[in-house]
Amino acid sequence: MSASPRDHEVAARIATEAGYRLVELREKMVLDGTTWWELQDQGDSQAHHWIMDQLATDMPDDAVLSEEGADDRSRLDYERCWIIDPLDGTREFSEPPRTDWAVHVALVENGEPIAGSVALPALDMTLSSDPAPELPPPSNEPARIIVSRSRPPVAAQMLARELGGQLLPMGSAGAKAMAVVLGHADIYAHSGGQYEWDNCAPAVVAQAAGLHVSRIDGSPMVYNNPDPWLPDLLICRKEWAQDCLAIING
Repeated sequence: MSASPRDHEVAARIATEAGYRLVELREKMVLDGTTWWELQDQGDSQAHHWIMDQLATDMPDDAVLSEEGADDRSRLDYERCWIIDPLDGTREFSEPPRTDWAVHVALVENGEPIAGSVALPALDMTLSSDPAPELPPPSNEPARIIVSRSRPPVAAQMLARELGGQLLPMGSAGAKAMAVVLGHADIYAHSGGQYEWDNCAPAVVAQAAGLHVSRIDGSPMVYNNPDPWLPDLLICRKEWAQDCLAIING
């Protein structure tokens, strides 16, 4: 399976433009003295509706699964399905000037992610499946392991202990995965709960960059399932993959 150049272009453009709109919305609402929960609600809602409108115009024959929309199970009858998280890291978005939030736009064909983009709007950056990011050379430091700000997952704690690694807290799943792509970290191991929209776009961009991407048992990431619950993943530099899988599953 392969994506067309237009698939990659649409994913990148929609993620980037949605990010611009979210940056403008955050700046305006902060100036207006809005509450953090109003900022979260408006960010989620406005990004979702704008992305859905864009996909309806650009890709009317494809299905869509969005975190912020009702799950139309007719998507299971489609070979192609866009999986989006209009605002990944809503908490961080509502805490200016934090930058660790993202917009996820990905395309899946017959369960396999084939195109996608992760926008990091507060950093004015979008990373895409094509052109794929260039992976920096490996670090000589101990393993740098990305974790959630408030609750480091068991898998990451195991890796830090066995590898003598350093835990680096960060916000959204997209920001975490892109930290590995950008060379700011080596390993993103998550266990304990995610949905397809949390990791689909990060997975396809990370894979395009040449990283190892799998479930924590080593099996492939498969999308557009009847239940979008997809609770774990491992994104890491390939030189760490064998050790990570052995430790987690030992």
